[in-house]
Amino acid sequence: MKGFSFLIFSFLFGQSLSVFATEDKFYFEAPEQQALFFELTKELRCPKCQNQNIADSDAMIAIDLKRKVYQLLQQGQTKEEVIDFMKLRYGDFVYYQPPVNSMTIWLWLLPLFFICIAIAGIVLGRKRQVSHLDDEKLKKAKALLESD
Repeated sequence: MKGFSFLIFSFLFGQSLSVFATEDKFYFEAPEQQALFFELTKELRCPKCQNQNIADSDAMIAIDLKRKVYQLLQQGQTKEEVIDFMKLRYGDFVYYQPPVNSMTIWLWLLPLFFICIAIAGIVLGRKRQVSHLDDEKLKKAKALLESD
């Protein structure tokens, strides 16, 4: 029994150490550089997780991207240069603010199209409802006139 509990304890202790092994510490000379790092890691999307930024993702690719952002900032590159590097390497998908071009124009126009369809549906539905009520009132009026 002692051997089994020791084995379980060793396993759990080993698992807790692995959590600390994957945590990266990034050191910056200036607070502005650190703020830029955090801003960029919030704006860049994890290619594996797809709906999570690299700051919040624990995927290996996200960790590699954080390291690359850190490396590029240490080389003195600007925010735009880092974003351009990531977009060149991983495509427009990696950046949460896709550019408006022939490939992404549908992302911008499709919501407007659906809003227009919804408004048209509401307007047409109300017109039908009103015309239906008008028909009923007309029938009642004719019935009243004929009964006199």
